[in-house]
Amino acid sequence: MNYENAVRYLLSLGRELAAPTQAAAAKFDLENITTLSERLGRPDRAYPSAHIAGTNGKGSTAAFLESILRCAGFRTGLNTSPHLEKINERIRVNGEEINDEAFAETFTRIQDANEELLAEGKLRGHPTYFECVTAMAFEHFARARVEFGVFEVGLGGRLDATNVLAPVIGIITRVDFDHENFLGHALAEIAAEKAGIIKQGVPVVVAEQNPEAMAVIRERAARMGSPLIEVGAAFRVEKEWSEDSCARARVVETDSNWSCEIAPRLAGRYQIQNAMNAVAAVRWLQKRGYKISDEAIARGIARADWPGRLEKIHSQPDVYLDGAHNPSAARELARYWKENFAGRKVRLVFGALRDKAVDEIAGILFPLAAEVILTQPRTTRAISVEQLKEITAHHAAKLEVTTEPEAAFEKALERSGTSDAVFVAGSLYLVGQLRQYWKNREQVAAR
Repeated sequence: MNYENAVRYLLSLGRELAAPTQAAAAKFDLENITTLSERLGRPDRAYPSAHIAGTNGKGSTAAFLESILRCAGFRTGLNTSPHLEKINERIRVNGEEINDEAFAETFTRIQDANEELLAEGKLRGHPTYFECVTAMAFEHFARARVEFGVFEVGLGGRLDATNVLAPVIGIITRVDFDHENFLGHALAEIAAEKAGIIKQGVPVVVAEQNPEAMAVIRERAARMGSPLIEVGAAFRVEKEWSEDSCARARVVETDSNWSCEIAPRLAGRYQIQNAMNAVAAVRWLQKRGYKISDEAIARGIARADWPGRLEKIHSQPDVYLDGAHNPSAARELARYWKENFAGRKVRLVFGALRDKAVDEIAGILFPLAAEVILTQPRTTRAISVEQLKEITAHHAAKLEVTTEPEAAFEKALERSGTSDAVFVAGSLYLVGQLRQYWKNREQVAAR
């Protein structure tokens, strides 16, 4: 099967929300991905791994951890989701996306195994899009002989396809409200889904949490006999400052006085927390004999890249791409505006998916923007601009609707002076679409 056919077949299986979730627990569990992985020879067990769950910050934490390990000399695998522009982004070895040829070859092996298992009656149905991509990451990393794999949960944790891993360490980033229709409408329910990645005896790093979420995570860890590394107690920020809109900090380990300076190039104060999650995991690995220098920690954090999250793509006017697809992420974006754009006009290009808390997100962001341009990302899961306007218009001082995202983006750019700022937010689908559009636009301009 060639690359185009492989991608087309995968898309025919659905997308992320077809993955096993609490709402579908009666129909889905980890049986299919376990059966498939066993037929492949358990490639997920061919290398030590870290498993990362949470509502916000898990992708950035994964990027920091992988970058540190790579700087320490490990051959790394990084499996994340969703992708912004191309599905290959989800599967990386030593920072490089899987190429089209290897993608097609890997999917063909996975699909051959699926067909065999279906013929033998060992699968209840064809594995989902997410299960197939997860199996591809397991398999590609094993064949590429990675020395450490870093895996980001797709949705939830307990029933996520990545949860067949046997990691050496787990990480749970900040837990908040998102995907309530799938994970539960109470914070304790959502935390229980995230805490489902905690394995018997496997240590877990936990970011600072709402007390309700932390209680659930502590209870699960105690039940599983898993050492809990609470970042807020294990580390303290001794000094914090800002350079070029990026946070900097000196972090001290409480019980040893070990310290390091962390200087992420990822914008936003919250990246200090995400970097500390990675540092806490690496400190545990260091103490277990993994050869990771302190210099690799600092260098890895400084070099880590995570597109589409407060990503600046232009100056004068400043243009940023940021998913901000749930209330917690929207609050961080609002905080960034207040700290860095006070007194400046901010134009917001906003589009969202139907399953998001759009009224709450709009209530956080829209009052801070000089102008909001509503649009609709090209996905069947997008909320229509008409419905979006009906739900959110009362939050904005000035608002208009432009259905095509590229046209909405161009309007915001045309109306912005050199001291203004344009932000694209509300959906990673929208961010990915306009990120690709911007690249093409720049290439045309350069000719």
